[in-house]
Amino acid sequence: MLATVLTSLVRGLEARPVEVQVDISSGVAGFFLVGLASGSVREAKERARAAIRNSGLRFPQRRLTVNLAPAELRKDGSGLDLAIAVGICLAALGLKAPGDAAFLGELSLDGTLRHVDGVLVAARGLPGQGVTDLVVPACDAAEAALGEAIRVLPAPNLASVVSHLRGEAPLAPYAGSLPEAQSPAPELDLAEIHGQEAARRALEVAAAGGHHLLMWGPPGAGKTMLARCLPGLLPPLTLAEALEVAEVRSVLGELPPGCPLDWRRPFRAPHHSMSLAGLVGGGSGMARPGEISRAGHGVLFLDELAEFEPATVQALRQPLEQGRVFLTRSAGSVAFPARFQLVAATNPCPCGWSGDGRRACRCTRAALETYRRALSGPLLDRVDLQVNVPRTPLEALGGEPSGESSSTVRERVLAARSLQLKRQGMLNASLRAAHLRCWAPLRPAARRGLERWATEAALTARGFHRAWRVARTLADLEAAAEVEERHVMEALGYRLAEHAG
Repeated sequence: MLATVLTSLVRGLEARPVEVQVDISSGVAGFFLVGLASGSVREAKERARAAIRNSGLRFPQRRLTVNLAPAELRKDGSGLDLAIAVGICLAALGLKAPGDAAFLGELSLDGTLRHVDGVLVAARGLPGQGVTDLVVPACDAAEAALGEAIRVLPAPNLASVVSHLRGEAPLAPYAGSLPEAQSPAPELDLAEIHGQEAARRALEVAAAGGHHLLMWGPPGAGKTMLARCLPGLLPPLTLAEALEVAEVRSVLGELPPGCPLDWRRPFRAPHHSMSLAGLVGGGSGMARPGEISRAGHGVLFLDELAEFEPATVQALRQPLEQGRVFLTRSAGSVAFPARFQLVAATNPCPCGWSGDGRRACRCTRAALETYRRALSGPLLDRVDLQVNVPRTPLEALGGEPSGESSSTVRERVLAARSLQLKRQGMLNASLRAAHLRCWAPLRPAARRGLERWATEAALTARGFHRAWRVARTLADLEAAAEVEERHVMEALGYRLAEHAG
């Protein structure tokens, strides 16, 4: 007796179909699992055996062979449990599984279905493989339903799945709906920041065009507070963006049950002791997403940038340009999205007081060189905006702040973003050279100014085009059709900014 059941493995953000082929034949009783199974999959034999018996179903006392095809694909994780158990039950009953259905879930010993990671990725990828129905644990139904091209059948246990396949008690399709997009209240409001007009302006420009931002300044100047105000200036995620963010969180097992879709833009702020694998992704076996993928379509805030290991920070250079990160490990190669907005903050030196004017710097030249080693030229060349954040006078901190609120600035940011998306279908930070010539025309005086100052400052080609992009954003904040000289001069001011000391 032979039964074939379809399931899925997740590789990166890709669903790889797997056939579970079960054969029951004459011979010495035994359970043989083949098909390049890892330890966690080999353990499925015992989980399936106990779950079948404890569900009141018959476990065949004959030679049982389970093949996981394709054989060259390494199988790991507990998500294949349900398909293996279903295949055994169908083979014992002499039934066939529907060819357009897939089964995904972990088994408890009593037959209850448990959560598995990556259900959303499977639900969105399997329809392209001809799958129309996906049977998942009840706790994963809301997550699987985000894959709108597939019918989700939530099941509480193995017995209910077998009853469904026998036509005795069909499983009811999941009938939930997507939550509506909302604009959450900001964590911090710009109105609470005293002074810092230059940094506030840079933050607005960064939000309007999706530009990367670096803030220099002494301890306590307000760099971290400014960075945490950025999410309050950004619009909620679009549906496509929210689904991509949810896929990354699904692979990591971080989606909350019942409400898997979050419209808030991610804000990730890892500690400076983070490893290279933690930041860009990695680990043993099959690589997993890192912080740059968790921050997708949101903000990655690196506080104390110069304190990160130099090799860790330098690994950001390629993802910043490509928007994806490609990782190769012993179990294979995967690609994860890395479309994030980098916001970084750092002190000018180890003691923090270089160039402060009111406190003397105590750092030696050797200490300064070591401290700034992480801030290499190629990395800084990829940062669109650099701004100095000086200390606010103490006498100004006691009064009421007089700056604009986040809601006021957000209106301008949303208007500028709307212009960009309507004109070119992307934010200005993503514009290439050909796009700039088409959608960011420079007036003659602006062109001469950009070329002259870029030459004198020895900007790279990347720096030249990044300054041009920022100038386009400055023009969009004014709803100007063309980039004028004042926009270029302000953009170059951010581009050529140097921290004191």
